[in-house]
Amino acid sequence: MVLKVGTKAPDFTLKDENNQDVTLTSLLSKGPVVLYFYPKDETPGCTAEACEFRDNWDEITKLGAVVAGVSSDSVESHRKFKEHHNLKHILLSDPEKKVRKAYDAGGLLLPGRVTYVIAQDGTIVHAYESQMNARQHVKEAIEGLKRIDAGAKSPA
Repeated sequence: MVLKVGTKAPDFTLKDENNQDVTLTSLLSKGPVVLYFYPKDETPGCTAEACEFRDNWDEITKLGAVVAGVSSDSVESHRKFKEHHNLKHILLSDPEKKVRKAYDAGGLLLPGRVTYVIAQDGTIVHAYESQMNARQHVKEAIEGLKRIDAGAKSPA
């Protein structure tokens, strides 16, 4: 079960691929956040998903978003994965799976594959869970970001 749309996203502090602390609050200060949880670096589905974010980078950044991928892989594994596939987004290491648990992205046999779109006020506006449709996560994220963008442009 994923966190419900409309709830506040739990804040966190995790290390990125450069061993720097990253908080949800710091990411939200830059724009809406696409926070996606994936099982493991360099596996076929996870590589396809990460590269799909890379390949749709222009559209995502036009919508003002920051993208961060989370798995329990090490900082070093994330650094190598990012370099190997020329990824443009942040990768966060959650070795104790505390953030994964806080976001109900645990999974059953494998760690879950869950994507959240979080508005700048910290509210979850879109959630998508699918272990098998890795590439669909990016399409879902873009749709969630478009809803935020449309809401920002509509007259009050």
